Amino acid sequence: MAKKKDNKSKSNTQDVIMMTLQGRFLSLQFFKENFIYIIAVTIMTLMYISNKYTCQSYQQEVMNLKNDLENAKTDWVNSSAKYNSMIRESHMKAYVDTMHIDLSSPEQPPYHMQTK
Repeated sequence: MAKKKDNKSKSNTQDVIMMTLQGRFLSLQFFKENFIYIIAVTIMTLMYISNKYTCQSYQQEVMNLKNDLENAKTDWVNSSAKYNSMIRESHMKAYVDTMHIDLSSPEQPPYHMQTK
């Protein structure tokens, strides 16, 4: 019995090889017998393509959001520095006024006089 199975498996592989070489492998009968498998492979291929596209879209969105976040952080640091400088100046002016010290901020920037 084992010899019959070996001969039959060799015969099947030889038949498949001969059908492929003769161009009869992709016949209507082949498609009728393997209709479900062909549809399953096609659907899985389409799912793979759509999944790849979706992942690429999400990666692009994440990169754009990271860029926006860095811009927002930079704007926040600039605003914070500007706010802190304004608070320090107004706090010092209020402190000088409460201590009744006769100091005022100059209207013109300092300059160096050169002598000849």
